[in-house]
Amino acid sequence: MGSILVKCAVADMAIQWALWAVSSILQTEKFFDLAGSGTFIILTHLSYRWNGTNYLRQRIQAALVTTWGLRLGLFLLLRMLKEGKDRRFNQVRNNPKTFFVYWTFQGIWIFLTLLPTLILNTQERDTPLCARDFTGWVIWTLGFVLEAVADHQKWKFKSNVKNAHKFIQKGLWAFSRHPNYLGEMLQWTGLFISASTVMTGIEYISIFSPVFLWFLLTHVSGIPMLEKHAMKKWGQDPAYLEYVRRTPALWPFRF
Repeated sequence: MGSILVKCAVADMAIQWALWAVSSILQTEKFFDLAGSGTFIILTHLSYRWNGTNYLRQRIQAALVTTWGLRLGLFLLLRMLKEGKDRRFNQVRNNPKTFFVYWTFQGIWIFLTLLPTLILNTQERDTPLCARDFTGWVIWTLGFVLEAVADHQKWKFKSNVKNAHKFIQKGLWAFSRHPNYLGEMLQWTGLFISASTVMTGIEYISIFSPVFLWFLLTHVSGIPMLEKHAMKKWGQDPAYLEYVRRTPALWPFRF
């Protein structure tokens, strides 16, 4: 198992650094998100092929990761083509050193997030499907639908010229200010739960995957950045302040 995980880590970083070089030369971020979702798919399928196994649990897990990657990758690509640029990279696309840090961090994020699935795919033994598997896959499905619907609602809202300079507060966005992120978190939590059915001992450390993702999106690069941008843009709008007051940042209910 260890050698395959190392090979996956090497392949992961090789992809990120190769595309960093191309992106730096072209001074573009257009490959960034597509490379991220694509690498998830590549590593998922390479891991169990390198292991020489093809268990049903592995095939289902691979299908879920592939479905997630294709949907999100296509959505982000279309968004990039429509908008032409990503404001996250305004200060870095022309700075190769800083750009390298972004690509490197993406590689680390991919490997850590995918770790439970990689551990599953490098198992020599198999066990019958059980309630934990189906629980994980149900949570994944809920998260997938939540993220896909939220992305579609926001895309449709922003595509309407009448909504220029407005913020979305309809559909799922009436119950959570970031329902797409909630969906993302649920998907990877579900994949850990299903993968954990074949884990033993130190392998359970891969619970760090969903914990890392939850921390990243709620405290580092996800919600905090968007909340700061939104407050800068609509912070003087009483309607937006009321929306923030009544709508939870993540969960559609308050604890």
